[in-house]
Amino acid sequence: MEYLDLGPFSRAQGTVRLPGSKSISNRVLLLAALAEGETTITNLLDSDDTRVMLDALTKLGVKLKREGDVCVVAGTRGAFTAKTADLFLGNAGTAIRPLTAALAVNGGDYRVHGVPRMHERPIGDLVDGLRQIGARIDYEANEGYPPLRIRAGEITVDAPIRVRGDVSSQFLTALLMALPLVRAESGQVVLEVEGELISKPYIEITMRLMARFGVTVEREGWQRFTVPAGVRYRAPGTIAVEGDASSASYFLAAGALAGGPVRVVGVGHASIQGDVAFADALTRMGANVTIGEDWIEVRGVGHDHGQLEAIDMDCNLIPDAAMTLAVAALTARGTTTLRNIGSWRVKETDRIAAMAKELRKVGATIEEGADYLVVTPPERLTADAAIDTYDDHRMAMCFSLVSLAGVPVRINDPKCVGKTFPDYFDRFNTLVTP
Repeated sequence: MEYLDLGPFSRAQGTVRLPGSKSISNRVLLLAALAEGETTITNLLDSDDTRVMLDALTKLGVKLKREGDVCVVAGTRGAFTAKTADLFLGNAGTAIRPLTAALAVNGGDYRVHGVPRMHERPIGDLVDGLRQIGARIDYEANEGYPPLRIRAGEITVDAPIRVRGDVSSQFLTALLMALPLVRAESGQVVLEVEGELISKPYIEITMRLMARFGVTVEREGWQRFTVPAGVRYRAPGTIAVEGDASSASYFLAAGALAGGPVRVVGVGHASIQGDVAFADALTRMGANVTIGEDWIEVRGVGHDHGQLEAIDMDCNLIPDAAMTLAVAALTARGTTTLRNIGSWRVKETDRIAAMAKELRKVGATIEEGADYLVVTPPERLTADAAIDTYDDHRMAMCFSLVSLAGVPVRINDPKCVGKTFPDYFDRFNTLVTP
């Protein structure tokens, strides 16, 4: 197995320009593909997850031209020209879920599948929602999970569509993005969310990007959404992808753990991503945080004892960045509790179980529950722990921060960061010094 040894490092300082947001990149690619007109996308993320989306769109007949982080997409006016396709979507939830919905209303014969872990990640709530309007979707293996066979169905909308909100917000995102493509006598489609909607900031991203492409969704609280039906997305001309706020969390935490200042450029006050709230969590832990329009800077703690403070936090709104808090907690005074993180269980790996196991390797005392994690740091971290990453990019990036806590650490399978941030370790190494 490949591995990377890091640290120990005593200081982190410098500036990082963030790669494009994964969540925004894949949403914008699909919206541009469905729109009328040509869209130029700038700062598009180059990663495994965006590559599988680009490959899929190409197979569906979308004309794309990419140079560096700029991609020009010729829209299909709401209907993919290829009516049959076999689409491999890796482990990209931001690709397979929205594409499944778009394909279900496109009128063709498609197969969507991915890596083995993707076939363990639920999609049943989305399929149930699509079947309510006549979509024909069959499971090829296990009920409720990919791979899927999607065939042309008689799409009719005569009642509100109901979808669960407590497993993944991507199911609601997928429906919201696809429903403007269907026709309804009333000219609109109503979506009703059953149960608590998790990860609400990601729905906000979806709605804002749809609006950039000319389709406005109205919502009543977070339980009822009204989408115009039978309308076309319109290309906005040029659209810039924000820096990735989840990826920013590792560098911001580095500034808090190892002096700083560390500045990330690409997110700030103007960001539409919920994970910028990670900066607020660092402030609560005692770090010095400054935020500009499109940048955030963090310096080490400002109080006398020079140590972060433990926090007890509901992480529903920042599920991805909350993983970084679990590692930052290793250097905090007291016990940190991260709550409302049940969605970790159905991500690239079972992140609650994986985090618990790997944090114990560095000496932490861990309590894990169905939707929470409690981290009590040891008096002294265990040196040279070999961290398994479970083919999960965020596990690798999170645990790189252990090298800033006074001990060396080994990261197994470091290339798994390719999912969202292929050159993460190169960027990390430009900031740190022994």
